[in-house]
Amino acid sequence: MNSRQEQLKALDRLLTIMDELRDQCPWDRKQTMQSLRHLTIEETYELGDAILDNDLEEVKKELGDLLLHIAFYSKIGSETNDFDIADVANEISEKLISRHPHIYSDTKVENEEDVKRNWEQLKLKEGKKSVLEGVPASLPALVKASRIQDKVAGVGFDWEEPQQVFEKLKEELEELQHEVDENNREKIEAEFGDVLFSMINYARFLKVNPEDALERTNKKFIKRFQYLEKKAKEQNKNLKDMTLSEMDVFWEEAKLL
Repeated sequence: MNSRQEQLKALDRLLTIMDELRDQCPWDRKQTMQSLRHLTIEETYELGDAILDNDLEEVKKELGDLLLHIAFYSKIGSETNDFDIADVANEISEKLISRHPHIYSDTKVENEEDVKRNWEQLKLKEGKKSVLEGVPASLPALVKASRIQDKVAGVGFDWEEPQQVFEKLKEELEELQHEVDENNREKIEAEFGDVLFSMINYARFLKVNPEDALERTNKKFIKRFQYLEKKAKEQNKNLKDMTLSEMDVFWEEAKLL
């Protein structure tokens, strides 16, 4: 691994290149924070894919892409004298010190849950009116539900045992089925949302990340379905002309791969 001096040299090189690109490249010079935003989101998802695939070489590349965006935003901020990369680094450093009094002060903690509770309480002392202020409005719904539940659990609003959450999930499923039987479209959507929210909460108690779990299932399904398509093509068959039982033969084969 590189020494701290080499790490700092590499970061200095990136910042120098960023200065040069912003000054000399027509595309880089044209960019704004608004124009970069969707690209940053895309890069974040690409990093997430690489992490799920445990492709460390790709993780390294995607982290580089995100680091470039951090340097880019900081460069734009410096041009308006609002902030630069040093301000960004110092801001997060001060926050980390403030939010870890068990490391940088005399606060005592027993475990990870104590740390999380302290974190949320400290944010309220910093002036936040709600523990939920830190949940971005633009998060995808599944991720947002997970973060909401983490946040409120951090201040003690939580179930005590996994079985309680499972019982709540069963209750929500029964309510959903009732509305399905009644064919009440508006209430079906509401109850379906409650079921999903309860499922995500149950995942938290099982120590399962629901986003990761669902994405791994997505990847698994894609792999199996593409195998099904491949086998059908090898036999000069069109999927829409095959019976479910015929397709199921290849599906079961795919599950063994």
